[in-house]
Amino acid sequence: MTNLLLAAIRYPEFDPVIFRLGPLAIRWYGMAYFLAFILCYFALETLSRQRYLGITREKISDLIIYLAASVVVGGRAGWWLIYHRPPQGPEPWYEPVAIWNGGMSFHGGLIGVVLVVWFWSWRNRVSLWHIADNLALVTPIGLLLGRLANFINAELVGRPTELPWGVIFPGDEFARHPSQLYEALLEGPLLLAALWGTRRFAKAYDGRTAGLFVMLYSLFRFGVEFTREPDVQIGFIAFGWLTMGQLLSLILLLCGVAIWTLAHRRAAGQDILKP
Repeated sequence: MTNLLLAAIRYPEFDPVIFRLGPLAIRWYGMAYFLAFILCYFALETLSRQRYLGITREKISDLIIYLAASVVVGGRAGWWLIYHRPPQGPEPWYEPVAIWNGGMSFHGGLIGVVLVVWFWSWRNRVSLWHIADNLALVTPIGLLLGRLANFINAELVGRPTELPWGVIFPGDEFARHPSQLYEALLEGPLLLAALWGTRRFAKAYDGRTAGLFVMLYSLFRFGVEFTREPDVQIGFIAFGWLTMGQLLSLILLLCGVAIWTLAHRRAAGQDILKP
């Protein structure tokens, strides 16, 4: 056991606060969100010019603001409805919106994004699939930064491991999988490369890129969950191994397959109609 601990990597114990401005604490997690939306804005603006979407910078700025709100509201609502379990004692009345206490759900945030993108595209008379496909191409940037922030905060930790790259997190005397870094790699650069590498085979704005994003994210998340500690308030929900994250990922995978299949059929039908 001692040899395993010596071989493991000791967590560097990052300070979750980057700096303070009086009573305001700027945290890594908040900075990750901020940088993600800034980078996504510039990426969308570049894609808009390259693909001639006809969307002005002002409209992209408007969309980014909507998306930021939808991620926070949807993510918090999803966590509260799915993952939250009432403690033994009373909770503060503001707990449902206390995002500074932690508790965000990717799947809840995704639902919020879908609703907002649908509303924004209808309001601005822009194809829903135009926006969905382009958002899919830039979303891995935000996922990468968010997972790195999870690691810095030493949250969503992995299960115990004897592998040499296991990390000893604060409060532990044993090594764990750095599951946050696994997700950062899979949901960030690997997902980004897969989407950009295959987009040339999908017709522009037909929804297949968005469908592929949903499918690949679901598969990556499902796999990483085997190395990640299940939520302590829920544990395993079935078969002695299935986690809530895996169940939601399976549902999301089916949605991704449906989106890609319908988009593929639409594209095939258009090809048939061509002279």
